[in-house]
Amino acid sequence: IKKESKMLGLKMALNMIDLTTLEGKDSPGKVLQMCYKAAHVHDQFPGLPTVAAVCVYPSMVHVAKKAFPDISLDNLNGITKMMWNNYGRVFAEYIFIKEFRSGKLSSNIQIEGQEILEEIVKFNKQVVFVSGHLSNFELMAMHLEKSDIDLCAIYRPLNNIYLNPFMEYLRRNFVCENQIKKGLNGVKESLEYMKKGYSIALMVDQRVSAGSIVPFFEFAALTTTLPAQFSKKFNCDIVPIYISRDEKDDFIMEIQNPLKFSDEPSNNKEFISKKINEVIEKLILKDPSQWILTHNRWK
Repeated sequence: IKKESKMLGLKMALNMIDLTTLEGKDSPGKVLQMCYKAAHVHDQFPGLPTVAAVCVYPSMVHVAKKAFPDISLDNLNGITKMMWNNYGRVFAEYIFIKEFRSGKLSSNIQIEGQEILEEIVKFNKQVVFVSGHLSNFELMAMHLEKSDIDLCAIYRPLNNIYLNPFMEYLRRNFVCENQIKKGLNGVKESLEYMKKGYSIALMVDQRVSAGSIVPFFEFAALTTTLPAQFSKKFNCDIVPIYISRDEKDDFIMEIQNPLKFSDEPSNNKEFISKKINEVIEKLILKDPSQWILTHNRWK
C-alpha cells in the first residue's frame, strides 16, 4: 500500500472510531477528560480528523454542564484538573490533621466572622452549620469544636471498607468527637443530640438517597431537608461556611451571616432547602475548581 493511501486509510479509521467509557466507576472528571481529548486530537497532530462519536452512559451526559452551562470546554477541563489537584491535597493533609487540631498550623488558617461564633457561644445558641465539599472541608467542624461550640457532625463513610475505619479514627480524634454516620439511624442520633442542645454541622452539596426534589443550579436534585427540619423544630439559625485554599495552600474560612426563617407556613422544608441550595451555589461559583464533585449530583 502506498504511503498516501495508507495515511488516508488510517485517517478514515480514526474518523470511524467511537471513543468510549462505559465503566460502572466512571466519574464526571473522567468523562470530561475523555471529551476534551476527543475534541482536541488535532491540537498535537494537525490535519487529523476527530473521532466519530463519544459514548458514555446517559447519567454522565452534561454532568458538569448543568452546573456551568456557559463555560468553554477548555475552562471546564482546567477546572476538572484543579479539582482533582485539590482532592489530592486534601488527602495529603490528613497527615497533618493532628497539627491543624493542636494549633501548630493555626497561622495557615485565616478565620473571617469569628465574632459570629463567639456570639453563638456567649448566648448558648443552637445552630445548624452547612457547607459543601469545598477546599479542605474537614476544617469546618474542627474549627467549630475548637471554638467551644457543642457540636456533632454528620459524615458519609468512605466506600473503601479498609480505609474507612482509619478515617473515622482521624475524624473522631482530630476533627469532631461526635461523628454521626449519615442514614436513617444517623437522623435519629442527630435528633437526640439536638434535643440535648447541641449544634450540628453537615455538607449539603452532594447526592442523597432520601429528601425532597429541590433545584440545584436550576436542575432538579434530590436534596437533604435535615437542616430545614432541625431549623424549624428547634427554632435555630442556619449558618453557611465557606472554605477556600489560596496559592500558598493556606486557607480562608468565612463564617457567613446566619439565615433566619420565621414560623410562617410558607417557610416549609422545601422552601428553606431551596434557599440553602442557592447559598451553596454562590459558594461554589466563587471558585468551582475547589468544589469536590466526583459523582452525578443530579442523578
